[in-house]
Amino acid sequence: MSRNSIEPFIDYLSIERGLSPNTLQAYRRDLCQFRDWLKKEFLQVDSALIGNYLATLREKGNKSRTLNRKLSVVRMFYKFLYTEGKIDHNPVEGVSSPRLGRKIPSFLSEKEVEALLEAPSVDEPYGSRDRAILEVVYGAGLRISELVNLNLTDLNLKGGWVKVLGKGSKERIVPLGREACRWVRIYLRKRRIETTDKLSLFCNRYGKRLSRQACWKITKKYSQKSGITKKISPHTLRHSFATHLLSRDADLRFVQELLGHTNISTTQIYTHITQERLKKVYKKYHPRA
Repeated sequence: MSRNSIEPFIDYLSIERGLSPNTLQAYRRDLCQFRDWLKKEFLQVDSALIGNYLATLREKGNKSRTLNRKLSVVRMFYKFLYTEGKIDHNPVEGVSSPRLGRKIPSFLSEKEVEALLEAPSVDEPYGSRDRAILEVVYGAGLRISELVNLNLTDLNLKGGWVKVLGKGSKERIVPLGREACRWVRIYLRKRRIETTDKLSLFCNRYGKRLSRQACWKITKKYSQKSGITKKISPHTLRHSFATHLLSRDADLRFVQELLGHTNISTTQIYTHITQERLKKVYKKYHPRA
């Protein structure tokens, strides 16, 4: 098979898939790089050779995300050749994609969280509701979907806990701190009598259950008001919740239960955050760092 079979593939992507010129150029560049490394016909390729190619790229400093992109192009190319009957098997089928490292989530410092929580004014319309929302998200480490689905019957303010319906419809009981309970009580006292939704905990101005989008807007509004320059979302408060617990020596299994993680490896990402903080403090203050 000719080593010039790249162009028919590029034509296919352009005509059948409608990919942009920039994308086509990038795909062509990746395939030409693969061809130049091979120094042989595309037909004379097996999965081991493709694995060697990825290993060579990694040795040159390419990250997993880049390797996955290049492998994806090669995979599509050989799938095209197989569909067209140019080869009798796809050599990429036995090649696994490089594992992507977990992206360390962003979080707020305790001081930044304090500023955010204090940003809503109880004198403003819905100010006490917004304060209660922020306090509950941070105080219980909830996902935004878990927050908006909370019902009045899920609360036990006297006992200081809330029942949460998490992923996979799994219920868990999460402690709710004094401040969160206090602000929920204030919000409920001020909640409009004409609220049409008698079940939902947090409602919008029309008396219906608050949406995820509204919670995003609330978080953005008060982050700007409090002078936080980081780009944050409601989930940032969940990340901050876990990070602050672990930085104060909370047990990892305990944090896993609070967050509702099925696998502890999901929770372990936060240990990397605290380790990074320790290294920064060490480098900043230790005379021999």
